[in-house]
Amino acid sequence: MNKSIMSRTALAIAIALSASTALPATSYAAKKVVATHKLVVPQVTYHTVDVDGTSVFYREAGPADAPVVLLLHGFPTSSHMFRNLIPILADKYHVIAPDYPGFGQSEAPDHTKFAYTFGHYADIVDGLLGKLNINEYAMYVMDYGAPVGYRLALKHPDRVSALIVQNGNAYEEGLKEFWDPIKAYWKSDTPANREALSMLVAPETTKFQYTDGMSDITHIDPDNWGHDQPLLDRPGNKDIQLDLFHDYGTNVPLYPKFQQFFRDKKPPTLIVWGKNDKIFPADGASPYLRDLPHAEMHLLDTGHFALEDKLPEMAPMIHDFLDRKLSRN
Repeated sequence: MNKSIMSRTALAIAIALSASTALPATSYAAKKVVATHKLVVPQVTYHTVDVDGTSVFYREAGPADAPVVLLLHGFPTSSHMFRNLIPILADKYHVIAPDYPGFGQSEAPDHTKFAYTFGHYADIVDGLLGKLNINEYAMYVMDYGAPVGYRLALKHPDRVSALIVQNGNAYEEGLKEFWDPIKAYWKSDTPANREALSMLVAPETTKFQYTDGMSDITHIDPDNWGHDQPLLDRPGNKDIQLDLFHDYGTNVPLYPKFQQFFRDKKPPTLIVWGKNDKIFPADGASPYLRDLPHAEMHLLDTGHFALEDKLPEMAPMIHDFLDRKLSRN
């Protein structure tokens, strides 16, 4: 055998021996990493159930016997807005996030045959919880979710274990300039005043709600308006939304009752509010402290859909609040 071949053979043997002796150490190290790093990702499941003759969709995750956290979405979205928060809370909590009729994956009956009102929505959510045998819950309320949740609280005040309020109004101070054309519709239900609100379901308005006032626009997933707008554009859906804009006016006379509920029941409350929101500005956040003086309040440098921008900041805050207020020790 010539020297060149002998040299290459010796090198190959040396590499093989080195690899064979290194394998156990590498294998052990890999096993050690696997053994010490246990990543648990809760499974989210998706369901549709009949509630009073209407198909209602909801997302669910977490231990069935854990304290319940009910997530109530805003306009113009659905439980989709909670898609990133649900797995974070579901490590310790039983999370339920429904879509109201006319939103998301829930049925959208013709508006002439179905009452699109906030009172009806509260009844629908109540019916869903009844089917799931849920009699106590913390509520995360945002935008439309606030009057839905607070109406539910008036029905069953002893069932609310805690409140998380995110850009959800219960005080007239929170209804600023954005609401002027809607207030005109409340005052006079004319075809002209109704049609004037069509711009609220337009693509540019949907995108505006997700992007305006955000601290960093690169945090905002464009799939949000890509998800919401096709649902808004379904035949007949504009009339559903216009009915709801009109019915929102029925929530305002209930604000004193919502506030009385806060004073009487004093639910543990966390307020996390996007202070740059033009729809529900921070003017509507601080009045909560009149009726819930022990509430925790955080005004964040973000807009309407705060979870899209500030999830890394909000999620630990929300989880810690629930741990402190709902702990079963």
